[in-house]
Amino acid sequence: MFGYIIINKGDMKFKEFDIYHSYYCGLCQALHREYGKLGQLCLTYDMTFLVMLLSSLYEPETKVSGAKCIAHPFEKHTVRDNIFSSYGADMNILLACYKCKDDWVDEKKLTRLLYGKLMKSSQRKISAVYEEKVRRIDHLMRELSIQEKKKNQDIDQMAGIFGSIMGEIMAVWEDEWQSSLRGMGFYLGKFIYLLDAYEDIEEDIKQGRYNPLIKKFNDPDFEEEISMILTMIMAECCKEFEKLPLIDNVDILRNILYSGVWYRYEAVRAKREGNTAGAANGSQGVKNA
Repeated sequence: MFGYIIINKGDMKFKEFDIYHSYYCGLCQALHREYGKLGQLCLTYDMTFLVMLLSSLYEPETKVSGAKCIAHPFEKHTVRDNIFSSYGADMNILLACYKCKDDWVDEKKLTRLLYGKLMKSSQRKISAVYEEKVRRIDHLMRELSIQEKKKNQDIDQMAGIFGSIMGEIMAVWEDEWQSSLRGMGFYLGKFIYLLDAYEDIEEDIKQGRYNPLIKKFNDPDFEEEISMILTMIMAECCKEFEKLPLIDNVDILRNILYSGVWYRYEAVRAKREGNTAGAANGSQGVKNA
């Protein structure tokens, strides 16, 4: 359920991409610093967006340096690191641990079970630092699991639970901006949950797994309805985003919210419609033969 909050690189200036990548590298370094090489394995673009957003809003002291790594062994690249790099790393690990548990329960993936066990001490460390936040997230995760086991087909309710989880993560502090950050997180979480369900629907049906879109999938207007729902959700997310007094890197953040988040949706829809057209053409060919 990760990898949806990404940039549209084609619509970015080179300088903007370099800045974005420097925050990505800062998050990667924070994961390595706090959790070692195992921590780096769960690095996500989603948390890079969170680090950039919070950095732009709160303008913390940020260390800008150059570094080499396994991915870039021959030349130094810019790294931006601040308190939100560490916060993003913590939330990255926390969500990865929940994802591992979910993948083991749903698909019996041994690699996820092993990774979750290896990161158990890290999860306990995070729970101790963010005790109340983790308690609320854990409660919501359990509720999500309960409703999925019931095969709940109420799309708004299911997406809303995950939205509340993302709201908890994005509202880093209880201050004047928490309402907009929590609102952004809520709608962004709903978008991620539904887009993940949309992408996986055919495979979930085939494997007999839960998906909140199963009842709607065979409706003739399924594609149009999902498109409309996702558009409305992101409109609300962007409305909350625009309330924040952001200056630094606001164009990069807008690139992600107004364009980048739609990349996977458009790719999945194009592939699905292509397969449908191919099947129809194949059927017509048999008929004509």
